[in-house]
Amino acid sequence: MVERSGGLFIVLEGGEGCGKSTQVGLLADRLRDAGRDVVTTFEPGATVLGAQIRRLLLGGGEIDPRTEALLMAADRAAHVAEVVRPALSRGEIVISDRFVPSSVAYQGVGRDLGVERIGALSAWATGGLDPDIVVVLDVDAATAATRLGDPTDRMERESSDFHAGVRAAYRDLAASHGWRVVDGSGDRDAVAAAVWDCVAPVVRH
Repeated sequence: MVERSGGLFIVLEGGEGCGKSTQVGLLADRLRDAGRDVVTTFEPGATVLGAQIRRLLLGGGEIDPRTEALLMAADRAAHVAEVVRPALSRGEIVISDRFVPSSVAYQGVGRDLGVERIGALSAWATGGLDPDIVVVLDVDAATAATRLGDPTDRMERESSDFHAGVRAAYRDLAASHGWRVVDGSGDRDAVAAAVWDCVAPVVRH
């Protein structure tokens, strides 16, 4: 992990419809109620440049896999430089909806570009910044479908085989990468309690 001053970096991950956005909000509320300074953020699109990249990534037609990976890396570089590192330097807790694990799972495995290659690209884009903890919310396809409704963006419209591959990638890579996996199929409060069980030891450290 690259040395930094203060702060805590928490990342919530998972496939489409896993409930990341909801759990980011619940976790942030819990930490703020405890008196902590919290910044919530997301990828792609959390910066002015990132919002333009997000429209290209999710709003358009087909994109070459390498182009997709490079656009994600560009968004992430801006995100780290403009949002994440400044907040960490202020000693705040940053909770991000997606980070490097998304690229490893989606582009590295889902697009078959290679885990090591995408990992190296992401490390360069972030300057080697690693989260303090990554929590993966794991849900099956049927549960995800009920939460998504009609797919609204290019990634959500990918095939069921693609999404199954991404889910498997998260599960397979979790042990070797130190990610925590939580069953995200329960009600939101039960999932929030499971997420807190993962995060609390890091927050209290």
